[in-house]
Amino acid sequence: MDATETTVAAVREAGENALAIDLETPGGFEAEPGQFVRLTAPVGETTESRFYTVSSPNTVGTFEFTVGFDPEEAGPFSDYLRGIEAGDAVTVAGPFGNHHYEAEPRVVVVAGGPGVGPAVAIAERALADDGRAAVVYRDDAVVHEDRLSAVAAAGADVFLLGEDEPLTDAVAAAHTGADGEQTFVYGFEDLVADAETAIEAAGGDPDAAKIESFG
Repeated sequence: MDATETTVAAVREAGENALAIDLETPGGFEAEPGQFVRLTAPVGETTESRFYTVSSPNTVGTFEFTVGFDPEEAGPFSDYLRGIEAGDAVTVAGPFGNHHYEAEPRVVVVAGGPGVGPAVAIAERALADDGRAAVVYRDDAVVHEDRLSAVAAAGADVFLLGEDEPLTDAVAAAHTGADGEQTFVYGFEDLVADAETAIEAAGGDPDAAKIESFG
C-alpha cells in the first residue's frame, strides 16, 4: 500500500516506557504479524518517518504497533509519539518484510525490547489458528504482560528472562524440532546474536529462523 493517511484509534500504556498504538486500518491494507509499516508524521517543522512492526494478530478494523522509549535517548519523534492521541492523523505505508507469520503449525518466538509486540501477536495468531506457540522474552521490564499471561493461559510456553539472563536454556526448552516448527527473532542486535547462538545450541538452524533486527 502506498502512503495513506489514517487515524489513531487508541493509545495504551503497554509497560514501563512503552506504548501500544492502534491505527484505523486503511481500505485495502492487510498485514501479517511480524511485518512492518512506515509511519510518517510532522515533527516540528519537518516531516519524519520511522518503521514499526505490526504487533496485533490481525489488521481487521484496526492494527497495532508497540513503541519502546529510552528515557536517556529521547528524540523529537519519540516525543511526538508520547504525545499522540486518539483522533490524530498519521500516514502509513506498507506492509514490508518477509519475516512474518505464515500459518506455521508451531512457532517459537525469541524477543527483546519492542520485539515483544510481534512476538505476542504471532503467538496469539498461531493459537487462534489452532497451532502451538512458545515465546522467549528477555528484557529489564515486562511489556504486554497481560497478553503474555493470556497466551500462557491458552497453552503457549512463555519464558520471561531478565535483561542479563542467557537465552540458552529457555530456547532449548522451547525448541522441539517438530515438523513445521518455525523460529522467529525480533529485537536489537545483541539479542539477535544471542538468539542465533541459542538456536544453534538447541539443535536448530539459525539460518532458517525468521529474524528482524532493530539495529
